[in-house]
Amino acid sequence: MTVVFSASICFLMGSKFQGDINWFNWMILTIGGFLVTGAANGFNEIIEKDLDKLMKRTMDRPIPSGKMTTGQALVLSLVMGITGTLMLVNLNFITGVLSVLSIFLYAFVYTPMKRKSPIAVFIGAFPGAFPPLIGYFASFNEPSISWIPVILFLIQFVWQFPHFWAIAWVLDEDYKRAGFRLLPTTKQDTTSAIITLLTTIILVPVSLMPTVYLMPDGQAFAGNIYLVIALLAGFYFIWKAILLYKNKDVLSAKNLMYTSFIYLPLLQLTLLFDFIAK
Repeated sequence: MTVVFSASICFLMGSKFQGDINWFNWMILTIGGFLVTGAANGFNEIIEKDLDKLMKRTMDRPIPSGKMTTGQALVLSLVMGITGTLMLVNLNFITGVLSVLSIFLYAFVYTPMKRKSPIAVFIGAFPGAFPPLIGYFASFNEPSISWIPVILFLIQFVWQFPHFWAIAWVLDEDYKRAGFRLLPTTKQDTTSAIITLLTTIILVPVSLMPTVYLMPDGQAFAGNIYLVIALLAGFYFIWKAILLYKNKDVLSAKNLMYTSFIYLPLLQLTLLFDFIAK
């Protein structure tokens, strides 16, 4: 839902930039985005079918629970991936290429890396931050080079680090059963908490980039409404990360995780409405 939501919101931003919204293309993006995301998750579950049996949060998934065979899952994932990619490439070539790249990086690079090194989170942050690019470029018949999609990408890219590390902290015991190493130090320790806190601090100036980027008409991409919301949300996010550093417990990690769920869509919606209001 978060992936498709990000792409849809950024599609509307790109459409507004052109002055018109093609709702049929928005529907194609939404459906194609769901299919591509489903395909990536499907390939992930096929690759990790034996590991999913070891973790409480995943043992009831279709394959480890016996509700679906690996062959059925492979066929379904291929159909979703091919159909979704064809729908997105029909919008434009760049959108299709990014969708294929996101499936490849998530399923075949990030997934196997999770058991080897915490750098997997860095690798996974790239396909995780592609939705804003996919959505923005999908709104154009012929996408042009612009800093706007780059800024949207960077916000979602940096956001993923405190987001995933909060999840990794909450599920650390479960992840260990499958041999996943996702926390910065692979442990629930002070260093992991500090690194998580630093990423929330870095996120604040990154989130303010839309307020300093000037459009062709000389106006900033985002105005004062977005500036205030981004600052308040950013400082609240930092506060939750400080509590994790202070307490180093699962409850604080859960609060940080829930905050991350709210933070990104709040910023994206505010950015969209602030842009539309101009």
